Amino acid sequence: MRSDDPPTVPLDFTRLPADAMRERAEGLYAELRARRSVRHFSRDPVDLDVIRRCVATAATAPSGANKQPWSFVLVTAPAVKRALREAAEQEERRFYTGRAPQRWLDDLKALGTDADKPFLEDAPALIAVFARRHGDDPDDRNYYVSESVGIAVGMLLAALHHAGLATLTHTPSPMNFMAEVLRRPANERAYLLIPVGFPAEGCRVPDIARKALAEVLFEV
Repeated sequence: MRSDDPPTVPLDFTRLPADAMRERAEGLYAELRARRSVRHFSRDPVDLDVIRRCVATAATAPSGANKQPWSFVLVTAPAVKRALREAAEQEERRFYTGRAPQRWLDDLKALGTDADKPFLEDAPALIAVFARRHGDDPDDRNYYVSESVGIAVGMLLAALHHAGLATLTHTPSPMNFMAEVLRRPANERAYLLIPVGFPAEGCRVPDIARKALAEVLFEV
């Protein structure tokens, strides 16, 4: 090791037997394939410490140059949730009545979505995800920001589902209102809004299917 090499620590890794690896892979697949986006939430409260631990899990995600270019805002205040809903619905009405091409609207029909977003108030918690374009100093550049935040969000959704919570990925466009309502700094860009809670009693979800593995996996 050269004197100018960066410091390292031993890797904490356990190599598992093949059957244990297959069992873990099958178990996680079975668990995550049951996850569905929920648009009808119960107003029952949730344990916020569970959500905090899931965010901590997401924050272990890999990132470009280990810059960790993400911020998570946990929103439970009713007035703030209402403000986010009102702003989101304003943008969504513009989307559904003019901005969206007909093909996009046709694709959304199977999901039963429209400009009304009551889940932003019904869900007991919202997680607003922001991507940090740079640090406090503009010269402190972050790298592969969208890719890094996307990985963290995927881990967050998996962690929340694993913990027994329902979620939805909500992406009104544009999302500039999120930074304004939540008073985020100028170096952050709104990335995603995630309602979190329990499904409403009798909740139903769209009857959709996932692509077969052969349609998405190509081996060379």
